[in-house]
Amino acid sequence: MPELRELQRLATQVYFRSGKTIFSERAVADTVFGLSQGVVRLYKLLPDGRRQVLAFALPGDFLGMPFAERYNFSADAIGEVSLCRYSRDDLTRFIQSSPNIMRLIIEFAIRELDMAQDQLLLLGNGSAEEKVAMFLVSWRNRLARITPFSETVPLPMRRQDIADFLGLKLETVSRTLAKLEQKNVIRIVPKGVFLTGLEHTLMVTGRTYQPQI
Repeated sequence: MPELRELQRLATQVYFRSGKTIFSERAVADTVFGLSQGVVRLYKLLPDGRRQVLAFALPGDFLGMPFAERYNFSADAIGEVSLCRYSRDDLTRFIQSSPNIMRLIIEFAIRELDMAQDQLLLLGNGSAEEKVAMFLVSWRNRLARITPFSETVPLPMRRQDIADFLGLKLETVSRTLAKLEQKNVIRIVPKGVFLTGLEHTLMVTGRTYQPQI
């Protein structure tokens, strides 16, 4: 698609080391970022000082909506990341002049809305075990869209990140992972987990929907 080549032409490739902040909530969004490589943590700081992780961005994702004048959340690199950086004004003009790119942006916005709705469902329903299990299966399914399918699921994020995404305590996430391993539905491996029967466990409990993360 010629529009994608023009989109690439407008971009500047930038890199962030692990743990670096890409942008902060409420800062002026004169720059738009698209993720090329790596994983990015998107989060808000709550008034009481707690952190709510909203999503984990993967390659192909924009970090927020391109038309926003201010960033609605903060973004940090999980591991080293590579991003396409755009001038918001240049990107907005290009999107408005290109029906194909506008369609892709609308699809992205719909996906973002679906992810937000799924997270509300995840936070409000089920036990800690069900929440962690659904997170692992959904994360595996998301990764499968950009890499070959594998039952070995890398977890580049920290367990605290998973806890802040699921609205759980760190100790609860660690204890729940150990419990799932004892049930022989996962096996904890270096920097990830191997899923040995987790989807069957979710079907038994009636939790068959596949939330996006």
